[in-house]
Amino acid sequence: MYVDRASHKKGVGAGVVFVTSEGEVLPYSFTLMQNCSNNVAEYQALIFGQEMAVDTKQRHMKVYGDSQLVINQLLGLYEVKKPKLLLYHNYAKRLMGWLGDVELEHLPRRDNKQADALAKLASTLSMTDKEVRIPICKSWVIPPVFSDDEDDMF
Repeated sequence: MYVDRASHKKGVGAGVVFVTSEGEVLPYSFTLMQNCSNNVAEYQALIFGQEMAVDTKQRHMKVYGDSQLVINQLLGLYEVKKPKLLLYHNYAKRLMGWLGDVELEHLPRRDNKQADALAKLASTLSMTDKEVRIPICKSWVIPPVFSDDEDDMF
């Protein structure tokens, strides 16, 4: 599972990308309903993914995120100093316990592009009050070749 967040003045979003053992990619975008710090948004993205994994009864999961702070707090390498983050940290740790075998790894932002793109999309779409569903299609247009006589038809 890859997680990321995006925030700006007008919205905050979270992106979660699951990659199954068969290589299937399952992308999710979440528009956060409140403005918050980048670190809270990062925890939100992680928790959304964890809750989805718990719901599907996953028992082994690798989690990748580009927030050095959040990943290292969950690994116990960094102390959680802000009380507001402690609530999210404790819940994320509890979810990790429910999931069983969870590996956490920090990765560079450049290696987390899909989750980042989904988070940016959600943060941009957060300006609307309605849920937005956006199909992403793979496609390519191959223009037909026309003779000179056929050009006059249009």
